[in-house]
Amino acid sequence: MQLILISGLSGSGKSVALRALEDSGFYCVDNLPATMLSEAMSLYSDYGFDRIAISVDVRSSPSLGALPQEMAKLRHQGFDIRLLFLEAQEETLVKRFSETRRRHPLSGSGLLTVKECINAEKEMLGGIMELGARIDTTDLAANSLRSWVRELVEADSSRLTLVFQSFGFKNGVPLDADFTFDVRCLPNPYYDEALRPLTGQDQPVIDFFLNEPLVAEMTNDIRRLIQRWLPHFGQENRSYLTVAIGCTGGQHRSVYITEQLARAFGDQQVMLRHRQLPHHD
Repeated sequence: MQLILISGLSGSGKSVALRALEDSGFYCVDNLPATMLSEAMSLYSDYGFDRIAISVDVRSSPSLGALPQEMAKLRHQGFDIRLLFLEAQEETLVKRFSETRRRHPLSGSGLLTVKECINAEKEMLGGIMELGARIDTTDLAANSLRSWVRELVEADSSRLTLVFQSFGFKNGVPLDADFTFDVRCLPNPYYDEALRPLTGQDQPVIDFFLNEPLVAEMTNDIRRLIQRWLPHFGQENRSYLTVAIGCTGGQHRSVYITEQLARAFGDQQVMLRHRQLPHHD
C-alpha cells in the first residue's frame, strides 16, 4: 500500500495537493490525528484500498508529536510512505488569508494576528518539515502545484530524487532549496531586445549561452560540486535533494543552466522545475 501524507502551513495549498491526489485515484482523508494513522491504514487495507493520501496538520495539533514514530512504524510494516510538506513566505500566507477571509486554525478567539499564528504554526511543525519533500508554493500557480505533487508521488521512493529548479531572485529565494546557486554574474540575454521575450529553453537564447565560456564554466562547477556530494546525501537516506539556480527574473540564465544540469544527471532520478515560467497542466 502507498501512503502519501500531506502536511505544512495553513494557506500553503494543502487542499489543492489533496484534491490532486484524489483526482489521481487516491482515497483521501483530510485532518486525521497522527495517532490514528496505524489504525486507519489497517482499516483501509481490510477494505482493499491501496493508495491513500492523508492530511496531518495543526488542526489536530496534540497528536503531531507522534507523527515521526507513526511513520517509522508504518514503514516497518512494509508501507510505501512519504510526506509532502507545503510552505510559503509569510507575506504570501497573510495575503491569502486576507483574500479568502478565512480564519487561521490557531486564531482561537481571535486574540492572535495572522502573522502570530503563522509563527506559532512554524514552531509546531518544525520537526516535521525535514521528514519528506518540501514544496514552496509562494509564487506557484495551482496547476503547477498539482503537477509537482503528482510527479513526486510517482517517483521511485527507493531512489533519491534530484530536483533542479530555476527561479528569479526578484521573487524571493525558494524555501525548499537544499543548494542555492546565484548565476546573476553571467552574461544576460535580457539586454538583447530580440532575446528578451524568449526563455532559456529557446534555441536563440541557447545559442547565446553556447558562445559565452563563463556560462559553461559555471555550469560545470555546479555539476562537479553536486556529483562530489550527492553520494553522501544518498547515504543519509534522503528521498529528495533540491538544487535551485537563480538569476534576476528566472527566465533566461537560471532556466538554461537548470536544463543543462538536468541533462547532465540523466542517470539519476531527476525532476525539472521552472518557478517563473508558465506551466500548462
